[in-house]
Amino acid sequence: MTPRTQTRQPSRGHTARLRRGAALALLPLAVACGGGEGESAAERKRVAAVTAAPEAGVVAPAKVEVIAGLTGCTAEIRIEAAELREGLCSTKQGDYRITTFPEERYKVTWLDTAAVYGGKYLVGTRWVVSARPELLEGFRARLGGTVEELRGIGPSASASFGP
Repeated sequence: MTPRTQTRQPSRGHTARLRRGAALALLPLAVACGGGEGESAAERKRVAAVTAAPEAGVVAPAKVEVIAGLTGCTAEIRIEAAELREGLCSTKQGDYRITTFPEERYKVTWLDTAAVYGGKYLVGTRWVVSARPELLEGFRARLGGTVEELRGIGPSASASFGP
């Protein structure tokens, strides 16, 4: 008698589980490769280039403590709220504030409010650094982001009285 070789076909349930598993395994790839709604490839590349921290090799958003460490200080947390966290840094270079936000919309609201006072700020993904303008470029090299100048309300010194 010769031995019989029996090939077993997978059951319907087993095949369905394999298909679901394969689909779930490919889902992260599909999501990662997809672009944002209405964003061009150039826009995504520009945003990535602006927010990447060149020296640190990280991309913000980050915690106040992480940003503070990248700027060479240990922040004293001054505000801990649902909408933002703010830390104060005091260094030889000067004092500055680091503010982080749990959502981008809170940062936008904060910037709209800060526009009343004017000034320059280093702005990244869900974070803002408030410092003397001469410090901002050095921080930008370490943190990424963009330096934004906000116009205050009222007449400017150059537009008002003078010769």
